[in-house]
Amino acid sequence: MARKRDAAVSYPEGSVKGRGAVSNHPSRFLPAHTLVADDGWGRDPADEAPRLETTVLPDRTRQLITRNQSSDVPFDHSINPYKGCEHGCIYCFARPTHAFLDLSPGMDFETRLFFKTGVREHLTDELCRKGYVPTPMALGTNTDPYQPIERERRVTREILEVLLECRHPVTLVTKGAGVLRDVDLWSELARLGLAQVKVSITTLKHDLKNKLEPRTASPEARLKVLKTLHEAGVPVGVLAAPMIPFINDHELEDILAAARECGATHANYILLRLPLEVQALFMEWLDAHYPGQKERVLAAIRDTRGGALYQSGFGQRMRGTGPIAELLGNRFKIVICKLGLSRERTELLRQDLFRPPSPQGSLF
Repeated sequence: MARKRDAAVSYPEGSVKGRGAVSNHPSRFLPAHTLVADDGWGRDPADEAPRLETTVLPDRTRQLITRNQSSDVPFDHSINPYKGCEHGCIYCFARPTHAFLDLSPGMDFETRLFFKTGVREHLTDELCRKGYVPTPMALGTNTDPYQPIERERRVTREILEVLLECRHPVTLVTKGAGVLRDVDLWSELARLGLAQVKVSITTLKHDLKNKLEPRTASPEARLKVLKTLHEAGVPVGVLAAPMIPFINDHELEDILAAARECGATHANYILLRLPLEVQALFMEWLDAHYPGQKERVLAAIRDTRGGALYQSGFGQRMRGTGPIAELLGNRFKIVICKLGLSRERTELLRQDLFRPPSPQGSLF
């Protein structure tokens, strides 16, 4: 029997309060869909868009560590404590992964979340395997490990505790101020030369932040994260991402300068990526928030992607090509030189301190 669930639900008045997506189109893998239509009866058009509650379910993890085979990202091993992300960033390249769960990359991605289970046992087992090489473990490569549910689930903290016990190098990219709850672990890892944290800052403007990434920390809170971790001895950097033509790309220099003042020593940027369902979601977002600029923004994106809205080739997907992409890259080179910022170098983290954990159940 074909699997089926309700299909495309849209919110034409704009985004649901506190959420990034404006629709909930079904997984592309479902063979049968139903259509939902609103005939206008029984609903006052002046009513506010509905609030959607977040549901959180356990993910029965089989393997915790993911091996990277992409040539344009600076890590070999990564861990994502959660599937889905309550931050609700409309541009998130991880949204299409929710389709593999027969869920929507739209609203489901930010309201139907999953947390990894048996973290200590799985991680201990995987770090003990013969031939394991302790290259820097990247946290937050798909969804943010410090999204709001970490406050209760504490999966990220448990991972850090194991990595600290094993003297394993680790890196982090986050938009969440919750990282400061674990400053004790990050500072101890840093003292051993095992940690590096990068804070992703998309904009310094509250209004744009609330539209682009509604449940992330404020710009000021992210700068405070940089400053606090820097003062605790943790090497910190900034990721200006994503840069969106005619939306926030003009803020590149200001973002890097503000981060530098708060202790950032290294920086990077990423051009907007629109894989699979993210294209339609982003266009809906433009219709809701920037209808007058939609065609101009999309034309600029196509200019950076060889006439398409996205190119997935390694070496191009993060930076793009063409005059607009080249100009952005040149601006980045000039400003990091002026500010004395370097690019990230995770290979500087120590790997010689690693000690495999004791298998669970061992008496000695």
